[in-house]
Parts: sequence; structure tokens; C-alpha cells
Amino acid sequence: MTSATRQPETPAAAVPPRLIATDLDGTLLRDDKSVSPRTIAALAAAEEAGIEVFFVTGRPARWMDVVSDHVHGHGLAICGNGAAVVDLHGGPGTHRFVKVRELARENALDAVRLLRDAAPGTVYAVEQTYGFYQEPDYPKLHMEAPDTLAPAERLLAPDAPGAGEPVLKILAYHPKIDPDAFLTLARLAIGERANVTRSSPSALLEISGPGVSKASTLALCCAERGISHEEVVAFGDMPNDVEMLTWAGQSYAMGNAHPDVIAAASGRTVANNDDGVAVVIERMLAERA
Repeated sequence: MTSATRQPETPAAAVPPRLIATDLDGTLLRDDKSVSPRTIAALAAAEEAGIEVFFVTGRPARWMDVVSDHVHGHGLAICGNGAAVVDLHGGPGTHRFVKVRELARENALDAVRLLRDAAPGTVYAVEQTYGFYQEPDYPKLHMEAPDTLAPAERLLAPDAPGAGEPVLKILAYHPKIDPDAFLTLARLAIGERANVTRSSPSALLEISGPGVSKASTLALCCAERGISHEEVVAFGDMPNDVEMLTWAGQSYAMGNAHPDVIAAASGRTVANNDDGVAVVIERMLAERA
């Protein structure tokens, strides 16, 4: 299995890139959630040059309509912070799950219990392949109404609504704790039972199966294609991108990136609102000409 924690072993310029892996919110997308014409043109030019483009996001598959027109030939995206590989061909509502790396309900229940003890006041939501469920006190942070309102322990029970669907991740929100402090506290409390990260500016954590991350699922997809980590260029802005940026041969923190992302990346580009991904792709393609 391809490691998702290896550091680049050769200079970036020595290995021509074969795959671009980019986060969406705060990275490829502008703050208004649009893809700029310049970025659309850069993605198309990369694909035309034979470089695959993978969108690697914390978003669920049903929120991928914003980029579904730009997946080109392979049609694949990595969603849910690595919990799913999705074929977006056919447009919104017709996506197909190609790979699912679920969070076992037992692990999810352990995480809920341990984090409730460590941070009283934490409230939860449950993201599944096709459903979204939340506790009554969980704030309205998302684009849709939940399918069910109930305590997390009930939502994760064997006879819960949607019990036949895999759990992709649970979301944990705290109204008062500093976001970075909440992430550190949760990782210590939950340990190896699950993978904990965050991508929101608020104290909202995303909890996936053990070892499930953007990096580990991207590594699996690259191994299937015979692409080494040295041949990958990655872009990101938040802590859920850190492992992916560390793994890729070339990596870029956005101008608006979290300090941990800047420390993890091998390079830096301008902010998402200034088309930072397109700036790098254009330069990369010019150097190949």
C-alpha cells in the first residue's frame, strides 16, 4: 500500500507532474464558491497536457455540483476528507460511489462518548453516503435540512434511520472552544479510534475512520494509476489538507492558508480569490512548453 506520509525524496523540478490534487473551499473556489474563468481554463489546459486533475475535498458528494462540469475524462473526485471516491459523471444527484472508507459505528460512538467527556457542550451531526442527520442543538451550518433530529447515540444505533448506509464521518461542533484548541483536545481524547481534522474557521471537527484522510485515499488512487507521490502537485488551505501537502512531491499553501498548512507545504501561492491554483498551473505548463 502506498504510504500517505512519505516526504518528497527528489527536487520538485526533477519529476514532471502527472496529477494535480486540489482542495475546493478556500483553495480552488473563490469565497463566493465560484470557479473563476481563469481557473477553469487552467484546469482544462492541464488535462489537455495529460495531467489528471483530482478534486480532493471535505465536501459530501451531493455538494459537488459546483465543479461537476470540470472533472474532465476520469470524472472522479475524493470527497468527505478521503471517506469516498465518487464518479461525478452525469451531474448532480447521479453520482456513483466508487470507493467508500467508512467510519465504523462502534468507533463513531466511542468518539462521541470520549469527546463529550473531554469537551462538555459538544454537539454532533452524522454524514452518510446519502443522508445527513444531526442532534437538535447542532447549529445550522450546512446547505440542507437534516433527514433526522436525534441524539448522536441514537443516530448511530444499529436500528437508526439510514442504518444500512455507511457512515462517512461525524461532525463535532463546540460553541465556545478555540478551533485549534478543540482539534488538539479531540485528537488527544479520541486517539487512534478515528481520524480527527478540521476545515472550518469555526470549532467544527470532522471525524473519519482510522487512517482515513485526503492523503491516504489520494495515495490509493495514485497507486491504481501507477503515479508516484513525486508526480503529484497538491494545493490546500486548512488543517485537513496537511497530510496531503506533506505527501505530494510538490505542494502549495494558499495565500489565505492556516499556519499549519504553510508549514507543511513545499511552496506558497496567492490567495484563492486571486486564482492561486491557476497561477501555479499556468507557470507549470509554461515550464513544460
